[in-house]
Amino acid sequence: MTAIRRIAGKLGGLLLTLFLASVLVFFSRFLVPGDPVAFLLRGRKPSPEAVAQITAQYGLDLPPWQQYLTWVSGLLHGDLGRSLQYRQDVTVVLGERLPVTLGLVVMAGTMIAVIGLTAGAFAALSRGRIADRSILIGLTVLGAVPSFVGSIVLIAVFAVQLGWFPSFGSGDGFWDTVYHLVLPSIALAIVFVVLVGKVTRSSMIDQLDREHVEVAISRGIRRGTVVRRHVFRNAVGPILTVSGMLVAGLLVSSSIVEAAFGLAGIGSLLVQSVDRLDFPVVQAIVLLVVTAFVLVNAVIDVLEPWIDPRSAAGAGAR
Repeated sequence: MTAIRRIAGKLGGLLLTLFLASVLVFFSRFLVPGDPVAFLLRGRKPSPEAVAQITAQYGLDLPPWQQYLTWVSGLLHGDLGRSLQYRQDVTVVLGERLPVTLGLVVMAGTMIAVIGLTAGAFAALSRGRIADRSILIGLTVLGAVPSFVGSIVLIAVFAVQLGWFPSFGSGDGFWDTVYHLVLPSIALAIVFVVLVGKVTRSSMIDQLDREHVEVAISRGIRRGTVVRRHVFRNAVGPILTVSGMLVAGLLVSSSIVEAAFGLAGIGSLLVQSVDRLDFPVVQAIVLLVVTAFVLVNAVIDVLEPWIDPRSAAGAGAR
């Protein structure tokens, strides 16, 4: 019963969060200066009747609360509205752009996991030595490099001077797309590798100082076994928490990288849509980012007790 209540509580919190997010996402459009009808007219001066027709066509003549209900009803039926800029359904516009961003985020996330975890674990196991200090210095330097600066440096060195990778576009076909996304993925991953690396090091050092770890090592158990079964597994909790926050960060930061490398993803689409007051597209992308963030954190909450039984015991005690 406790587990069922816990899952039901998390599900209720998830739905409440998504509801509040939908309210904020939708009604924030009314705080933005500018008239979407003016963009639709593109500088023309039609008759009042034509303006009224366009306004009614996009539902802009309805009260805000009614527009919200219409929008939410459409969401529940898979209808995200119609783009003012492209004059297409938002689902079609996002469907053309989403694969590029997903590929970019997956590649960057893989780099973050492999490099961040490896660097952090190696630094923790080499605490106080030259390797530890070198890794910390390297992470600190990388952490000071913004994504757009990293993009420019990577393009200048590996695309222009060395010619190893392309600097523009997303390619055609699976392997060509992977090839085109190497540099953008590195540029997107840089800052987040630093975060994961430092959290991994700090969390593992905390576990290495625990009494049960010292006792296990003193009893002759292999260090590698102790690190794998006791240190790393118990250190995963903070790492998972940070990883949940990374999802939204990667999706938002992708706009900078996509603009630098000329990628047609949802990040660059978001920037264009904000500039052109294409509210249906902006609302859909922002809600997509919020939903991804909430769902990933919900999955982490479910997995954490399985990975680290102490968290479940602590929750039960509370």
